[in-house]
Amino acid sequence: MNTQPHTTHERRFYAVCKGQVQGVGFRFFVRSEAEKQGITGWVRNLPDGSVEMEIEGKEAVIKTFLNTVKTGHPWARVDSLNYESKPSHKAYNDFFIKYD
Repeated sequence: MNTQPHTTHERRFYAVCKGQVQGVGFRFFVRSEAEKQGITGWVRNLPDGSVEMEIEGKEAVIKTFLNTVKTGHPWARVDSLNYESKPSHKAYNDFFIKYD
């Protein structure tokens, strides 16, 4: 029987940030915060001006990370942050910026 809270489980989140999130160093901020918090995955710009990311780590840590992403960058303005949680597939060893 698993007695640990659900928030300690490894999870994968797919998230999209909309607002003033391109041209302000937002992806580099996201990568830096992910590395500080031990989160793996990637972040990239989308043609519509938004930023998407796929992140993996402990659910509670990811939720703290997403809150930091939404409010912590001094030059970005995140109008919306939508995400969905999925089981982790442990596909990443680090966090990186995608340029494709």
